[in-house]
Order: sequence, then structure tokens, then C-alpha cells
Amino acid sequence: MERIKFGPTDLMVSPIGLGCMSMSGCYGQQDDAECIATIHKALDLGINLLDTSSNYGEGHNHRLIGEAIKDRRDEVVIHSKLGSIRPDGVNVVSGTPEHVRNSTESGLKNLGIDCMDVICISRVDPVVPIEETVGAMAEMVKEGKTRHIGISKEANRDIIDRAWAVHPIADIQDEYSLFVREPEEELLDVCRERGMAFMAFAPLGRGILGGLFHGVAEMPEGDRRRSDPRYKPGNMEHNIAMVTKLEAMAKEKGVAVATLALAWLMHRDAAVIPIPSSKSRDHLEENAAAVDLELSLEDLVRLEGICPPGAVAA
Repeated sequence: MERIKFGPTDLMVSPIGLGCMSMSGCYGQQDDAECIATIHKALDLGINLLDTSSNYGEGHNHRLIGEAIKDRRDEVVIHSKLGSIRPDGVNVVSGTPEHVRNSTESGLKNLGIDCMDVICISRVDPVVPIEETVGAMAEMVKEGKTRHIGISKEANRDIIDRAWAVHPIADIQDEYSLFVREPEEELLDVCRERGMAFMAFAPLGRGILGGLFHGVAEMPEGDRRRSDPRYKPGNMEHNIAMVTKLEAMAKEKGVAVATLALAWLMHRDAAVIPIPSSKSRDHLEENAAAVDLELSLEDLVRLEGICPPGAVAA
């Protein structure tokens, strides 16, 4: 698989990454051995960008990845979010210097590595000034604990400009898919202007755009998607009607609907790197196939007609 430059850094990454969140119980039960096999399969396919977080499974995700890459560290680019703090089991956004340091150092220990490739705040702290958070992350760069830094969620032009005044930002991460188009309002423009990468999480609408299910009953018990408004009765039927049209178009092209949806993202902007999450090898090849799927202007217009901005029911 080809490599592209990761924003304003010297990192060379695959045009599609592997999100690892589902490997730690977020979407129902997982099997650690299969998750490790999934990471190995991704690397074998040429996917070298792994997205993780210190919060996923309370460190389980990092330990799992560490086991998977212990003999293949040089093949992998690790992008790790710093997570939140959880007093009394409740997630609280934290951009304090103490949290930045604690999360980075615990992540390195759990991963069994000496340096992250990118650390990324999971959300912009509404209380701690972004300059203070980025300053603490820059200190991790100086200490050799990470090579680069990024921002995920709640970023805007002002936040990004203020962050850049302290230290270069490698990437912005946020939800982006045929169903979620908000990054087109500002963030993609800012990434283009600054030369940053844009990591699109949930690029398959948390599974629905991958054709994984056509009703709530098909979701595993304990799956957090059951509480997502997009999958509530009434909304689900409306959204599945669009997916059905996408599946018909994908069939015409001889590809999986996930391949089509991911290819659309990569045609939106050169900065966009989708990071579909997977806990098994079942769909990795169809995800990777999106890199080579060419879409014509006619295809893109047709996709826009099926899923125009604001069409999803949520």
C-alpha cells in the first residue's frame, strides 16, 4: 500500500488507518487473540497507522497493541489519544499538564515502547486554556516521549490557531462520514491551510455505512450504539433507506458498501485519513480496498444525491 505524508511531520502513513477502540469492549465482546490477529493482518495489508487511547479499556487497548507490535514496532505509527479522567466512574475532560504527563507516561508503559509517534488530546478542555494543554504536550516532545501532537474533538479555527502559536499540530481528529458532514464547515479548510492531517473516526457511521446491521436487534447486547439517536426507531428506518441505495451502487461497482463509503471520504480531501475501527479480520480487506477505488465526478454527484449534508436522522 502507498504511503502519504502525515500532516506537517516526517511520518509516512497508509492512506487509511485502523481504529482500535472496538478491541476493548466498546461495541460488545471481543477476543484478544482475534484482535491481535487483526492488527497483524492490517500490517500485512500495508495499514500502518493505529489509533488508540489511554482510556480504551482502562489501559487494555494499549496493552493489547503492545503485545501485537512487540516484534514489529518499526512497522507501526501509533497515534494515541490521552483520554479523560474518571472520578467516580464519570468521564471528565481534562487538559491539565498533570493529566497530559500521566496519560502519556502510563501509555508508554502499557504499550511497552519508549516514544509515541503522536499524542492527541481526546477533547478540548473547556476550562483549561488550550495554550496550557499544548504547552504540556510540547514538553512531552522535548522529553522524547512523543514525536508529534494532535487535537481531537471540539476544535475550531480559533483553538487551532492558538494551539499552533505554542507548537505545531500534526492532525485534527473528529467524526466524519457520509452521515456526519460537520467537518466540511470549517475543519477541513483549516487542515488544508495548515497542512495538517484530518483523521476521520467513525467513517462508517459506527457500522451502519458498512452494512453491518439493518436494525437495532442485530446489535450485540451491551453495544453502546444502542443508545445512539441514529439507531432509534424511526431514525433507523430512515437512515437504512439511504444505506440500501448505497449498497445498490456498491454492488454495481463490485465492491462492498464499506469500500464505497471509505473511498468517498478519501476523495473529499487529500488530508482525510479514515480510521475505521475493527475487532476482527472479517472486513479489513474491504476497508483496505477503498484506497484503490476510483470514483468519477458522476459517482461523487450520485453519492451526494443519496446522502446530502443533513439528510441523516438523529
